[in-house]
Amino acid sequence: MAERQAQIQRQTKETSIELRLNLDGAGSADIDSGIGFYDHMLTHIALHGRFDLHLRAQGDLHIDAHHCVEDIAICLGRAIDQALGARGGIKRMGSAYVPMDEALARVVIDLSGRAYAVISADFTTPMLGRMPTDLVIHALETIAAHGKLNLHAAVLYGRNDHHKAEALFKAFGRALAGAVALEPGRSGVPSTKGTLTE
Repeated sequence: MAERQAQIQRQTKETSIELRLNLDGAGSADIDSGIGFYDHMLTHIALHGRFDLHLRAQGDLHIDAHHCVEDIAICLGRAIDQALGARGGIKRMGSAYVPMDEALARVVIDLSGRAYAVISADFTTPMLGRMPTDLVIHALETIAAHGKLNLHAAVLYGRNDHHKAEALFKAFGRALAGAVALEPGRSGVPSTKGTLTE
């Protein structure tokens, strides 16, 4: 089995990003986005998905966090897609429920090759640290778009916005881990079409 790793670099006038991902890692996170709360959320994806994730990002944070959050999500999505290759032998679908104190999140993923995201989460505070709260949903949508995956995510209930976001990202990591897992006895692509990349 080929190593399921990817390295993505993205350079624009707004951001400079270097990201490395190993889908068969141990949950090691070495992350510096310049946005502490986002680092915290991405670390949860790595830890709970058992992915190794290295990230270094610089950007126009003097404007706001939008470009950095979005471009990092683009790179993470592309890394997932690249590391999966032809997507042979994988379980393809994964799901997880994760509680965080009073909050409960559910995430379901299909590595179908078709990008789609349905995310239901209500937040009441405008910011989580230096990260605008509306970027929680935008980050997940962007990962789905560039990772070519079908994502259904919901905060089922909760009061604290930090807890709701954290439950979402933990559940995303666990659901993705289930979807990328290799299925014993399967060598081909789990699709009647014979492909998950077109």
